Amino acid sequence: MKNESSYSPLSAYIMLVFFASMLGLSVFMILNTTLWSIPCIMITLVMVPGFMIVNPNESTVLVLFGTYKGTVKANGFWWVNPFFSRKKISLKARNLNGTPLKVNDSIGNPIEIAAVIVWQVRDTFKAAFEVDDYVQYVHIQSEAAVRHLAGKCPYDNFEDESAEITLRAGTDQINEMLELELNERLAPAGITVIEARISHLAYAPEIAGAMLQRQQATAVVAARKKIVEGAVGMVEMALTELGKKNFIELDEERRAAMVSNLLVVLCGDRNAQPVINTGTLHN
Repeated sequence: MKNESSYSPLSAYIMLVFFASMLGLSVFMILNTTLWSIPCIMITLVMVPGFMIVNPNESTVLVLFGTYKGTVKANGFWWVNPFFSRKKISLKARNLNGTPLKVNDSIGNPIEIAAVIVWQVRDTFKAAFEVDDYVQYVHIQSEAAVRHLAGKCPYDNFEDESAEITLRAGTDQINEMLELELNERLAPAGITVIEARISHLAYAPEIAGAMLQRQQATAVVAARKKIVEGAVGMVEMALTELGKKNFIELDEERRAAMVSNLLVVLCGDRNAQPVINTGTLHN
């Protein structure tokens, strides 16, 4: 596989002086009706297509009768062989804002995912000749890479607790994996990925409602767990302090009743309504 090579063109300002001289000589010979005016005119006309301008962060690929001659990356006003065919390729960094794709994650849940990719042409020969259209190649391979990445990892670890990397939680690792795969896929076209990030990630509409309820239920269970742990600690502390101060002696039945009441008060999701006992402790 051939790689990019640089080409050193001639300064167009020097050739411009020569062109002006040939043009003046051609006019002089035409006025004097000499036969040498014809070749002078032909040389002058042939020189014109050789002038070219290379703007900053742009390049020009040169081909002579099907043979690659090199790439001009130096910006300026240049002159090259007029018979060269030329193709301009931008070297600027470009953004690809991918559209959301509907795919299945590694455990089969339908999700929507999209990525933003910053890419740049590094090898103009590969971009010009190894692929038919390098811009379209970037679009197609980027979509394929995002689909492949989504199929390798689960959306979250609710159903797969053994998953070390998830699309929702492992943002940095997922972006690194995506960038690495994109560089591998786009290398044949001479493209380098500067940055790749997941820009959109969500469950597909048909399961989004159910998944939201599951996430809410999980959050509620986790919150209740913390509340119960705290309530048990508070009940234990209350019983310990009562025992130290000998404020009241409780048998097992009354201790159990007290624990039950305290847990109801501490773990309930509503404020407890006090009930005043006007009788004795035994009634």
